[in-house]
Amino acid sequence: MTTKQVIICVDDETTVLRSLRTELQEAIGDDYLIEIAEGGEEALELIAELVADGYEFPVIISDHLMPKMKGDELLKRVHLILPKTLKIMLTGQADLEAIGNAIKDAKLYRYIAKPWQTDDLCLTVKEAVNSYSQDKKLAQQNAQLQEMNQSLAHMNIQLQEMNQTLAKFNREQSMLIDQLHQKESRLLKAEQKYRQIFENALEGIFQITPDGRFLSANQATAQLYGYESPEELMTTITDINHQLYVDPHHRVEFLTLMQQYGAVSEFESQVYRKDGSIIWINENARAVFDFNSSLLYYQGFVEDITERKKAEVDRLQFTKELFQLNQAFSRFVPRQFLQCLNKQSIADVQLGDQVHQEMSVLFADIRDFTTLAETMTPQNIFKLINAYLSRMEPAIIENQGFIDKYMGDGIMALFSGDADDALKAGISMLHRLTEYNQHRAQSNYTPLRIGIGINTGPLMLGTVGGEHRMDSTVISDSVNLASRLESLTKEYGVSLLITHHTFARLNHPGEYSIRFIEQVKVKGKSKAVAVFEAFDGDEPTIRQGKLATLKVFESGLWLYYKRSFSEAAKMFEAVLTMNPYDTVAQIYLQRCQFQKTKVLPLSPSIPNQEQRF
Repeated sequence: MTTKQVIICVDDETTVLRSLRTELQEAIGDDYLIEIAEGGEEALELIAELVADGYEFPVIISDHLMPKMKGDELLKRVHLILPKTLKIMLTGQADLEAIGNAIKDAKLYRYIAKPWQTDDLCLTVKEAVNSYSQDKKLAQQNAQLQEMNQSLAHMNIQLQEMNQTLAKFNREQSMLIDQLHQKESRLLKAEQKYRQIFENALEGIFQITPDGRFLSANQATAQLYGYESPEELMTTITDINHQLYVDPHHRVEFLTLMQQYGAVSEFESQVYRKDGSIIWINENARAVFDFNSSLLYYQGFVEDITERKKAEVDRLQFTKELFQLNQAFSRFVPRQFLQCLNKQSIADVQLGDQVHQEMSVLFADIRDFTTLAETMTPQNIFKLINAYLSRMEPAIIENQGFIDKYMGDGIMALFSGDADDALKAGISMLHRLTEYNQHRAQSNYTPLRIGIGINTGPLMLGTVGGEHRMDSTVISDSVNLASRLESLTKEYGVSLLITHHTFARLNHPGEYSIRFIEQVKVKGKSKAVAVFEAFDGDEPTIRQGKLATLKVFESGLWLYYKRSFSEAAKMFEAVLTMNPYDTVAQIYLQRCQFQKTKVLPLSPSIPNQEQRF
């Protein structure tokens, strides 16, 4: 959860405080709360109250000459409470001694003289806020590094303990080998007793020579291979290499393993029975030596595992069919949807399963599709939609997203990772659409245009429906806002819009071509939503035009919201001179012209949304 952050302004003049609050609010937006205090004592009381409520204080701005408590004394006391907060002294009457005290005792970040320059003040505050955020992030990374070092030290200790355990195991293993040799020497003495057990055992027991002839076999072994007696088995099978094992590779491998290692464990193979039928067997065998360590024979146990093998084949076939079924279901219920619900397969999903998490929602829609479809047959409409969707889907999948649903020509996609994934997917969709339009142009087809809206926020993901039919869905205001944002692209004449929620969660916003459009107040919501255009997917000429005019465009927006409509109009006219295809600049120019004639124009609006301004 994001910590609430506040910037405090302290001055004994109410007019100065209001001016500070207004300029800072316009400069840094709604991400920070701007609080004011008309003196040092009031500021300290405010800080104590907000600290108790869990707020952080990136920056405090204070006048110097104030009644009861001067600015350098206030900043010194604030430093004792909030050492990481950056302090700015904003005054026209501070002497060098006061500034020196503030720098020494309060770690003053910067001194700005009155009257101040708005750009200088706003830039200083932005730099201070960014410096505070970077220091905070660095502290967190250092803490993580310290934890990793501690974990590494703990792992080294565990490794030492494992080495000690391994040494102990080696000593014990050596002792066991010695004991085994001793037991083998006593084995011959117990042979008579063993023979009684050998003859009456219910499992197959055998002895074979190193070249593959039966020396002995009990009745269970003979019956396993389909012979009446052990004698018949040993007389008939004179070379197991050629008369017993079905697979030549396994036939050779069994004796080779015995020769190389003196033992085999759980050796499985197919063998022939007397009647020519084939069964599966499992063998465990080891070499037997005399007192001079000369090889006498191989002795082992054998069991029929045909039924088990058949069950394994059936299980593998069932697993394959289940996998194919899951693959088929995944085309209707995305694998990522199951992962979000912590389900292994579609069979585990129950009606009412749900999970609450933050995700990015992407809506995309073909512009004027209804008009286009009126000129086409139903077959061609389906062919067009499938050709379009098949090109858009990889852009979403390759950027760690999944498609929640298709709505005719519309797409709703979800991204549970970084907000960058959703934005990259939208840009990729526009690039792929450009390639598709080139292909359509070769066939003299009308090019397609789409609008994309992206929003990031909390939502509920789960299943809805009834006993015989259910569907996956997502529910939240975040989803509705993304859909409305896609509709707004038509009004602005742009291809891709994102909210400030998505913009704030981008890991590397500087990697994209993004510009602020305006703030939108959605009906029923108290806070406005900032809307940004991402134009990396525009045609190269239009994108270069927007990049070249970005600063002029932003200056026009600043003047417009300062209500300097004549100056703002000049800026937007300059933008359109260099980039006549900038539809947003055209809209703002029209608004400026209407404002100058005291007539308020209607601005592009989201459905069910109040007018902005």
